[in-house]
Amino acid sequence: MKFNTDAFCSFIKADIIGNNKSEYIDITNISVDSRSLQNDQHTLFFALKGGNHDGHNYIDELIAKGVRYIVISDGERVSAIPGIFFFKVENTLEALQQSATFHRDSFDLSVVGITGSKGKTVVKEWLNYLLSEDYKIIKSPKSYNSQTGVPLSIFGIEEKHNLGIFEVGISTVGEMDKLVNVVKPSIGIFTAITDEHGEGFTSLEEKVSEKMKLFKDAEVVICEQTPLLLKYISAVTSVYTWSMTDASANVYGQVSNSSLIITVNQTRSATIELPFTDDTSVRNIMTCISTMIYLGYTTEKIASRLRGLYPVELRMQVKNGVNNCTIIDDAYNADYQSLSIALDFLEKHKVNKSKTVILSDMFKSGYEVEEIYAQLRELLVANQITRIIGIGEHISNYLIGMPNTYLYKDTEEFLQKVTVDDFNEETILVKGARGFRFDRIVTMLEKKTHETVLEVNLTALRHNLNFYRSKLKPETKIMVMVKAFGYGNGSYEIAKLLAHENVDYLGVAFADEGIELRKAGVNTKIIVMNPEINAFSAMIAYDLEPEVYSVRELNAFLKVARERNCYEYPIHIKLDTGMHRHGFLTADLDELIDVLRHTNVVEVKSIFSHLSSSDMPEYTDFTLDQMKMFTHNSDKLIEALEISPIRHILNTSGIYSFTEYQFDMVRVGIGLYGVGNNKTEMQQLANVSTLKTCIMQIKEINDADSVGYGRRFRAQGKTRIATVPIGYADGVHRSWGAGVGYVLVNGQKAEIAGSICMDMLMINVTNINCKENDEVIIFGKDLPVTIIADKINTIPYEILTSIALRVKRIFFEE
Repeated sequence: MKFNTDAFCSFIKADIIGNNKSEYIDITNISVDSRSLQNDQHTLFFALKGGNHDGHNYIDELIAKGVRYIVISDGERVSAIPGIFFFKVENTLEALQQSATFHRDSFDLSVVGITGSKGKTVVKEWLNYLLSEDYKIIKSPKSYNSQTGVPLSIFGIEEKHNLGIFEVGISTVGEMDKLVNVVKPSIGIFTAITDEHGEGFTSLEEKVSEKMKLFKDAEVVICEQTPLLLKYISAVTSVYTWSMTDASANVYGQVSNSSLIITVNQTRSATIELPFTDDTSVRNIMTCISTMIYLGYTTEKIASRLRGLYPVELRMQVKNGVNNCTIIDDAYNADYQSLSIALDFLEKHKVNKSKTVILSDMFKSGYEVEEIYAQLRELLVANQITRIIGIGEHISNYLIGMPNTYLYKDTEEFLQKVTVDDFNEETILVKGARGFRFDRIVTMLEKKTHETVLEVNLTALRHNLNFYRSKLKPETKIMVMVKAFGYGNGSYEIAKLLAHENVDYLGVAFADEGIELRKAGVNTKIIVMNPEINAFSAMIAYDLEPEVYSVRELNAFLKVARERNCYEYPIHIKLDTGMHRHGFLTADLDELIDVLRHTNVVEVKSIFSHLSSSDMPEYTDFTLDQMKMFTHNSDKLIEALEISPIRHILNTSGIYSFTEYQFDMVRVGIGLYGVGNNKTEMQQLANVSTLKTCIMQIKEINDADSVGYGRRFRAQGKTRIATVPIGYADGVHRSWGAGVGYVLVNGQKAEIAGSICMDMLMINVTNINCKENDEVIIFGKDLPVTIIADKINTIPYEILTSIALRVKRIFFEE
């Protein structure tokens, strides 16, 4: 992005603080994340403000990294600094969007704008593949379709590009008005429209009407021929339609076995071999075919290119690797924009200090070969990559001479020459173009487990954190519980995300959990909620802060702390206000005060208590009595010791039901993982964990035949039984078996037949269309752990924390 500061300020309505001299600027990086290692002297940073973050808080850090150009909205928080340009605007998000418009207006290229409820990213990626031989394309990286993602995508446009493909998503009324001028599509694509993500709209009609604003100046909109879409599109522009049911559409398609028979404008017909035959893929393929026909492609050319179409992986996954390694699996595409995102993801999720990147030849996307690899070298250096492994002809030629770089002509050579012993305690980003088959590298490096996996959606987890944050005052601190292996989900990866989200404290149950987090590089303050006296020395060595619940424990800690010459070591006082698990009672306070008055070895950083029944409306009075006692007893400590500690009593259910008692900090636990205490709260939380496996074997048994130990299932007529490789040793409670519970197979309920075994369970699939290796959902979005817990008379905590460590955890972001 190149611009004159005067022209730029005029366009985005900005005032400059500090440097009034007109200057010509060459920007190579647009940033909204102060933590990115790519921030440097060629960065234009936008200090965005949100409900839970404020980019203005990191201006000093940015300047220290060399950033000279910063867009702000709070001029009172900066002062003139020589060489630094502060662009003062009313709203930095709107300035980001206006700046993208400023950049977009500098180029004359055709743009395909894609919106809809689902299928946007798949259609975008497939069109990029299908058209890339004929156009120099710039596209949205990953699923960058939000109010910030769209402008960040637009900034990638350069002179060499002659086609842009950008996806645009909105969540409520009015958002599209801010993005239409950013994209200015000449061709519109409307993918499937559904009720998904419709919370911000009063009706499906309003949702379509708002999304259609993107195409107000487009020459055409390509979409399925439906009455709802035609009603709104015809009021805006011309339409080019496809259909699987209406032969009057411009492109009419019918599936026959694994082929698609299409008729164009009710005259020309052609048969196209389908690479995928599921309904969703066929509909997305019809959108792509219709777009290509509109652009003038012959059906022969379309059929030829469709043969190479591939599944689109929409997410990066974090997996456990061999030799204490962590694998980030992004083994399906390799272009500069998505690599930049993946490197930020690597920095955010690294568990080990050593960072390795395994990278294939880059998709050129309109760049000259020398230029793309020169940019690649700069990007890898800026991100402080420890070791680089390049695979491919071009990357081997252009990365020669870089330190700690190892080059191979193809994936086969790499697999022949490299063994798992060459990797140890490092975080490895595996990123390659699809043709390089880097999935084989991931398979080699991934820690081997059975086919049962627990998928943990980090995007959903972040959503839940922000939901609870939205209920708090800006100054209220937040502590997140990651005890019990992150409630069964995996503590390291979740703790890394929470550290990236700037939570104030993490909570663990025992010292060894905190020590493991420290070893994994987590530097956030950690409170040990159940500190054992024999672990005090280790806690001090790893900067872990103990909960103190008795004078005996306090004196024991003081003894160890004195031996290590500690001064004002942080401790956290636990008050018992009615839970009667542990903590200081009112009668204990005088003795506690007496001990603390006569020592400077420790410092009381917080005083807290725990609510026993905040999720039970029938005990509201008891909960309020706990609040009253906590206020009284903590006031007594504060006055007697003349201290100003953090006070906190609200747990997850307390945040939701008793927000007015948030004091100085709150503690988020099970809610982070998508489990609320009532239907209303659950509707606002996102599902985080999905336990899934697959069908090992299907067999048909006869009437009256039995299944499993104790013959607790008897067939009634011919019955199809599927065996699934998961059992009570993996964490599935035996009480969920024998006809009580069920799993989901292809979206349908399949009753658990007979007793659950240690490593397997059997399900009745008589009326379900399924085959061996089909996916089986044990719990997830459509079968929440709350349903299982209610049915077997337990709590969701127990369901989640029971998942065995032998079950592979896969972490991903959408």
